[in-house]
Amino acid sequence: MSLTSGSGDFPIPDAGRGEAGRFDAFARDRLPPRSQWPELLFDQPRYRFEGPLNIAVELVDRHVREGRGFRPCLIEAESGRVTTYAELADRIDRIASVLTGGFGLVAGNRVLLRAPNSPMLVACWLAVAKAGGVVVPTMPLLRSRELGVICAKAEARLALCDDQLLPELTALDAVATARLMVLPFGELTERMAEQPPGFEACATDADDVCLIAFTSGTTGSPKAAVHFQRDLMAVTEGLPREILNAGPDDVFCVGSSLAFTYGLGAAVLFPLRLGAASVLVETATPEALLDAVADHDVSLVFSVPTGYRAMADLARGRAFPTLRACVSAAEALPRRTFDAWFEATGRPIIDTIGSTEMLHTFMANPPDALRPGATGKPLPGYRAMIVDEAFRPLPAGRVGRLAIRGPVGCRYLDDPRQAEYVQHGWNLPGDAFLVDGDGYFWYRGRTDDIIVSSGYNISGVEVEEVLLEHPAVRECAVVASPDDRRGTVPKAFVVPSDGLRGDPELAAELQAFVRRFLARYKYPRAVEFMTALPRTETGKIQRFKLRDLELERAAERTCLL
Repeated sequence: MSLTSGSGDFPIPDAGRGEAGRFDAFARDRLPPRSQWPELLFDQPRYRFEGPLNIAVELVDRHVREGRGFRPCLIEAESGRVTTYAELADRIDRIASVLTGGFGLVAGNRVLLRAPNSPMLVACWLAVAKAGGVVVPTMPLLRSRELGVICAKAEARLALCDDQLLPELTALDAVATARLMVLPFGELTERMAEQPPGFEACATDADDVCLIAFTSGTTGSPKAAVHFQRDLMAVTEGLPREILNAGPDDVFCVGSSLAFTYGLGAAVLFPLRLGAASVLVETATPEALLDAVADHDVSLVFSVPTGYRAMADLARGRAFPTLRACVSAAEALPRRTFDAWFEATGRPIIDTIGSTEMLHTFMANPPDALRPGATGKPLPGYRAMIVDEAFRPLPAGRVGRLAIRGPVGCRYLDDPRQAEYVQHGWNLPGDAFLVDGDGYFWYRGRTDDIIVSSGYNISGVEVEEVLLEHPAVRECAVVASPDDRRGTVPKAFVVPSDGLRGDPELAAELQAFVRRFLARYKYPRAVEFMTALPRTETGKIQRFKLRDLELERAAERTCLL
């Protein structure tokens, strides 16, 4: 991929533009057939958005127009620097002017964003949307090979990049062929200063494409989920309002990159829709996230189970007087982590689940009727059920596939896997659940994490929950390992607690520990100790890598026979 610096005027190539060059129909033309779209639910009218809609206008300009421009919008955790709604609106307008003037951006063009969490990243995100472009966010840790896949899939022609992250984009020349223009933040800032204030928002519609979000890689090659303007508005009606009862006086803080829809919602969509403030942590280490919560009067914090586990010990003895709700996502929340955090802070963790394909949360543990260990119940406006492989509903207590419907749903960009994710109008996120008699859903792993051994179905997550109760286990993952007699058997990959060494004696102790609490056929027939488990940037364990490792080892053993 030949890269062009931002210097000079470089209009975006015309490929894919619509009539008279006013609209780039690339994303619209690559949506799945209508017959494969999920059926959306609008039982609650507040989820329905129709007609003219531009997310940047709704999140920022509206507050300025209604006299709230003076309110704090974005707070930099490290420096404490505050950006008001009026200041953010001005930055957005100037960036949009640069993109449409110097770079010829038209509605529908894809723009890749690459930066750590910062006010500049938020301004770029909303400027692309205000100009009618399609945002393609990327994680800061991605390497050139991964970025090349994203650029090729989305056919991005322009990248806005934090100067410190330029090297991996520069290396794209060796792995891609499309022409990509790169505008570093430093040069963008200079160009912004040359622009007059004000920018007329592109007249986008509620069902215009606004975001192409790539999945984080728990199941192999990433997929590109396409979301409309109305989708970004719809998700602000669920979790923040119905579960968190959030309002304009709340202060949000998230330990996740804005490249992930979990981070995007918690740090941008939710607070800005409400006129609230968002604390941005550039590098969300456990220490940095706790400092941000304590130093900036954070009331709502969003993290992942591994984050809460790491923060629990650090939080002991610290005061968080303004903190009223803690939200978890990305992985099942172990009871041990829930208890440790509650003991350290006095606050429970609200477990949730969502997906990139559904944009954000679709199920949460209700704070007023919290049931530790359960994921919870569908958000108001969403419906869920458990089905078998033939899509027949299963009764309470039976493990099966989760099917979900709501005001948003999956639309992959040019991907045959659409037919796997959406069936009979329902979204199938690939999660195994059971629902109890009270309507609470209990996570049992990914559907491909279910281990079939001698005809028994075994939930790897269920075995993990028991192992995590043993003091010698810091982290673990249980997956299927090929076995000549049983087909597959459960195998545990364990990260020992600090100061402990994994050995055969500890492995035997852990196996016996599981047998004390679960049926004998569920205990791990093998235990392997590791220094760390493979994870995505969101903290999700990549169990597929452990399964693939076991398959490779089995193949090697067969070759040696």
